[in-house]
Amino acid sequence: MGAGRLEAFSDAVMAVIITLLAFELQPPTGSTWASLTEVKGDFFIYVLAFAFIAIYWNNHHHLLRATTRIDGAVMWANMLLLLCLSLIPVLTRWLKAFPLDAQPVATFGIVALASGLSYLLLVHALIRANGPDSLLARAISSDVKGYASLGLYAAAVVLAFVSVWISYALYAAVAVMWLIPDRRFSRAARED
Repeated sequence: MGAGRLEAFSDAVMAVIITLLAFELQPPTGSTWASLTEVKGDFFIYVLAFAFIAIYWNNHHHLLRATTRIDGAVMWANMLLLLCLSLIPVLTRWLKAFPLDAQPVATFGIVALASGLSYLLLVHALIRANGPDSLLARAISSDVKGYASLGLYAAAVVLAFVSVWISYALYAAVAVMWLIPDRRFSRAARED
């Protein structure tokens, strides 16, 4: 089975998740530039959550474009990833309500870690379905950024109880790290 339908379904789910995030964004109560400072924390949390979903959408797109076959294990791993990502709008609302409390900040990290692990599970299921010599397997041969992200998310969960600012910095660092274009797939395709 090809990956087209799986990609289309996943795109639709991620679009809904981003839409739910946008619905939670509230305007300032005043009409001056100064009133924008009232919502700067909410806006930061929104941008962080939006970047999180956008990064997964982008990487998911590259992953499935390098895929020729999917199977039942791939479909279930993909559903697990979408389940984890669908929790982000709820967590974003909780973070906006309690931005300086350790539990909501740590929980964001737990869901980020679960998302990363489910993405890793999806990658391994896709490599099994496509074979060890596939374009996908060659492109993913070393996933330094993926494993570094998991480590940073795990650290952010623990460090939220020391300082939520450290956790926010680690979440932002992961986002910035993934904004740097990932050329593994194009490099592997050129070698093909």
